Amino acid sequence: MTMRPLEGIRILDLTRVFSGPWATQMLGDLGAEVIKVEQPRRGDDLRKLGPPFLKDADGAETKESAYYLSVNRNKKSITVDIASAEGQAIVRDLADRSDVVMENFKVGDLARYGLDHASLSARNPRLIYCSITAFGQTGPNRHRMGYDTLLQAMCGVMSVTGHPDGAPGGGPIKVGFVLSDLIAGSYAATAVVSALFARDARGGTGQHIDISMFDAQVAAMSHQGMHYLVSGEDPQRFGTGAPSVVPSQVFACSDGHIVLVAGNDAQFRKLAALVGLPELGTDPLYATNGARVRNRARLIPQLEAKFVARTKQAWLDDLEANGLVAGPINAVSDVFADPHVAARGLVVAATHASGGTVPLIASPMRLSGTPLDVYAAPPVQGQHTHEILSGLLGMGAAEIAALEDKKIIVD
Repeated sequence: MTMRPLEGIRILDLTRVFSGPWATQMLGDLGAEVIKVEQPRRGDDLRKLGPPFLKDADGAETKESAYYLSVNRNKKSITVDIASAEGQAIVRDLADRSDVVMENFKVGDLARYGLDHASLSARNPRLIYCSITAFGQTGPNRHRMGYDTLLQAMCGVMSVTGHPDGAPGGGPIKVGFVLSDLIAGSYAATAVVSALFARDARGGTGQHIDISMFDAQVAAMSHQGMHYLVSGEDPQRFGTGAPSVVPSQVFACSDGHIVLVAGNDAQFRKLAALVGLPELGTDPLYATNGARVRNRARLIPQLEAKFVARTKQAWLDDLEANGLVAGPINAVSDVFADPHVAARGLVVAATHASGGTVPLIASPMRLSGTPLDVYAAPPVQGQHTHEILSGLLGMGAAEIAALEDKKIIVD
């Protein structure tokens, strides 16, 4: 079997809920050994965010929520009470044997237990220590908690998502998945890999990585943020439309909706001819994208009147035949029924410890020389506690039993 890129790297994962587990799952997909530390009895709060919950081989619900399953494959789970001296000692010993520690506690919380960057890096100078918080380690908001909805609101995402004020259904709208967590987690994984390269390929040492969900979401505003910085004007909401490309939006057909993007002037001329309005392609009001953006209110109703006269499949067939970019608006069930999903191998199955199998969404990273072809099911709480304590830390059966008796490692 070809080695995956990060095999030989060990990640001590003190994260929970979403942004941190998303990052460590990416690193686990890349081949790192990820040891997930969970609180005894309680575990990762994400396990309980259901329904739906995974069903076992007999069709009974397990304790594993779909939410938890989405971000915890390719990991090992141990339970350790980090509020106890014995639990803190276990985590410190694991950190001594790890390349990376990742955590998403509130600023300063882990210092109470001697598990902060300063404490652990003093023992292991090569340690990469990554902290993910809502607002970062510095600044006036550093001690505030934050969740995705709050970050989408504060960072401007909701101000540019939804229909314009005054339009039917107008007002700010939240993006329908945990956007801020995903972005912060992706930046965290990239930063960790970069820090490992700096340490191992350039003779560097360990370092502290400060990832703020706020910073990450502001950075990911990208062109919308630059719109403001360049113009001094707040970007507006355009519903399904794009702020700087016209037409790029949903159109109603006689039996449903399609989405269409004419990404340049040549494509728009093709579209104008196809809908029976070839004169629009050379009209100074619409001939260039800049003109179309300025005159969208005059252009879009003319196109809408054409699209609503025919079925969506008829339009999709003609648009594709003319080399134009268009497609259906799929439900999630439609997505996973698409033959392209099967052709790309985007759903894989793994055997779960609770019985039966669990479907997983495959990593989109396709590496020809070091393929990411290992998919271990997300672990049940504490599944690997004995394995890690005896194998990695060399604890004997009596020592482990004593920890269990004191509820230090009870699942």
